[in-house]
Amino acid sequence: MTQGGIVGHLIAFMLPLLLGNIFQQLYNMVDTWVVGNYVSNEAFSAVGTLMPVINMLIGTFIGFSSGAGVVISQLYGAGDREKVNQASHTAIVATAFMTVVLSILGILLTPLLLTLMKVPAEVYPEAKDYLTIYFAGLIGLLFYNMGSGIMRAIGDSRRPFYYLVVCAVLNTVLDLVFVIRFHWGVKGVAYATILSQFISAFLTVASLVRTSSCVKLSFSKLKCHWDILKKIVIIGLPAALQMAITSFSNVFVQSYINQFGANCMGGWTAYLKLDMLIMLPMQSLALTTSTFVGQNIGKGQVNRAKKGVYTAVGVALAITAVIAAILMIFAPSLIAFFNKKPEVVEIGTMFLRWLSPFYLICCFNQIFNSALRGAGHSLAMMIIMLSSFVAFRQVYLFIMSRFISNTMLPIGMSYPAGWFVCSVVTLLYFHHADFTKHRLTDRQD
Repeated sequence: MTQGGIVGHLIAFMLPLLLGNIFQQLYNMVDTWVVGNYVSNEAFSAVGTLMPVINMLIGTFIGFSSGAGVVISQLYGAGDREKVNQASHTAIVATAFMTVVLSILGILLTPLLLTLMKVPAEVYPEAKDYLTIYFAGLIGLLFYNMGSGIMRAIGDSRRPFYYLVVCAVLNTVLDLVFVIRFHWGVKGVAYATILSQFISAFLTVASLVRTSSCVKLSFSKLKCHWDILKKIVIIGLPAALQMAITSFSNVFVQSYINQFGANCMGGWTAYLKLDMLIMLPMQSLALTTSTFVGQNIGKGQVNRAKKGVYTAVGVALAITAVIAAILMIFAPSLIAFFNKKPEVVEIGTMFLRWLSPFYLICCFNQIFNSALRGAGHSLAMMIIMLSSFVAFRQVYLFIMSRFISNTMLPIGMSYPAGWFVCSVVTLLYFHHADFTKHRLTDRQD
């Protein structure tokens, strides 16, 4: 990514990543579709209401793995192949440790999390079953994300995509077998998810073991290089905390939604599934931008790095505008795909049509945030995003629910309100940021 046409690099890297993310979301959607159509409305609400918790978990680890990705991409751009290999082994060792810690903590804290979310009594048992099984099977999710992050850091976004396709197809088949054939309900959906994630993790790690590139894994070399781990933590820990706390704050947003009953929970759940689809292109471009910036800064090409950021924003805005228009036009049919109950369709359609235009604002904070993280400004991005998505959003919800209008739509509008604040502050920071401050190499422009 350090030479040649910028648009071509961004699109070529982004497309497999986007397709992979689409497949990942599709098999999550299959989970929701299966329980919504073959189990019960309570099961549908149970799986859907857990998304903030699951996103908190995924976000925490993706934040940490982004630290490894930035370190590896900068070292790769600088041509230090030995350090790249050491960083890859260190990242895998750290992943093994985090798998054990997060699995144990997740299982122990499940009752507390469900209580904080004010999950209704009729939904609680199935929500607890799903979340406990999910936490117990974290090994697949974590190793896939770290392994694919290592591959993307050196410019390989194709193999992670192929493995996600396998995972998505397997998850769909297992969902149908476990729920329709064996009648395992929510538990069947959870088992299908963790088994398919384990297969994708196995394929990813096996690929790193068999590769001849500088990220080749060797079990005899598995050790923690503390100097590299320190760099990963310095960049990854703020990102992990940012994503964890932001997602945790969404648990409280969900608690505000839950007070309106199961129909609102169902409509919000269906909206969130489509929210993931509209976010995918900009998030895929954001990950692409982080790698692009990291490699070019590693080689000392700051101007090229910044040019790539502006290009990515333009592409993200164009794609997001088209998707938002499609979702608004076909909103009722799309919501009904997940749950055909009229009340659920009406509420979900309202959320989708009102919130979709604001995703254009979100493009700015997603792209610029990842670009700055790729340049090593992870701590600043943590502070900005926590201030916008946590502090501001919670103040908004408190004031709105108690003094202005405690109804569904104003509560849902807490999302775009946070996006707007974050985008403005991130843009201001970007235009004053020093892209050479956190460079891991001595190269200069």
